[in-house]
Parts: sequence; C-alpha cells; structure tokens
Amino acid sequence: MSLDQSVLDNVIGDRTAWMIDVATVVTNIGGTVAVLIASTVLTVALLLQDRRREAVLVSGAVLSGLAVMTGLKYLYERPRPPLPERLVETSTYSFPSGHAMLTAVLVCVLVAVTLRVVLDRQVRIVVVVLLVLYTLAVGLSRVYLAAHWTTDVLAGWTFGAMWGAFWVFSTRTQRILTRRIRV
Repeated sequence: MSLDQSVLDNVIGDRTAWMIDVATVVTNIGGTVAVLIASTVLTVALLLQDRRREAVLVSGAVLSGLAVMTGLKYLYERPRPPLPERLVETSTYSFPSGHAMLTAVLVCVLVAVTLRVVLDRQVRIVVVVLLVLYTLAVGLSRVYLAAHWTTDVLAGWTFGAMWGAFWVFSTRTQRILTRRIRV
C-alpha cells in the first residue's frame, strides 16, 4: 500500500465532526483568496513604511508563485483523492497542493521580511514559529479533508519553500548589487 493511500485510510478512520469543522476553517485561511488578501495587505503596509524591496518580495513571490503552482498542476494533471473520502469540492488538479505551496511561499518571504524588519529577537522567534505552524496546519488540513494526497502537500511545501527562497535570495542579491553600484 502506498504512503498516500495509507495516510488517507488512517485519516478517514479518525475523523470527527468537530475536527472536520476545525480543518475546514484552517483550510480556508490558507486558500488562494486568503493568501492573496494577506499578501496585498502586507504589501501595502510595507509600502506605507517605505519598505519597497520587501513589498516587491511579498507581492512578487506570491503572484509568481500562484502562476508557477497553476502551471505545475496542469503539467502533472494528478487526480485528487476519491469521493466520498474527499470532503472538499474543487475542480483543479491535486499536485502540488496549492494551499501548501502558496502558504509556504508566503511564510518563506514573511520570515525573511521579519528577520529584516523586526529588531526584537523574541518577537522574531514568535513570528517565525507562528508562520511555520500556519503553513503546517493548512497543509495537514488538506490531507485531513482528503482534498489532497500526502505527497501533494509535501510537494507543495517543497516547491513553495524553494520559490520563496528564490525570491528572498533574488531580492537580497539585488540589494547587494545596488549598494556596490552606488559606492
């Protein structure tokens, strides 16, 4: 039996009504609309603080991550877990999990922004831990609701972290190059 099927079988046996409700709320706060709203609010807030580079990091990473995620779904065309196990109705492909990927992109760039902007070490630690817990909870909710196979979520986190890291590195490299040119 595959990892995906084994996890799905175990999840189905452990579902409770209240956990389904919790997972549904968690999955909704990690959806595309929620991530786009959060990244828009954060981008505007960063622009108002004259943090243009960080604003570009957040908006650029999330918007391009959405495009990359959509492209990967159409490249792989993997079907979702079967009904009636699947408790979420959706019309897109399963691989990679968009919820896991976009929250991982958002978390990755927000960790970088936090480390660049927040001076207090304890605040940094709390923010980073909460951000990581957020993307983990969203991904696990997708598996619990059988919206995705386990490997879809793992791939989403991996692709998302890689895409976010690419943007963090790119904006950092651009800042270093800009400083050298000005000198």
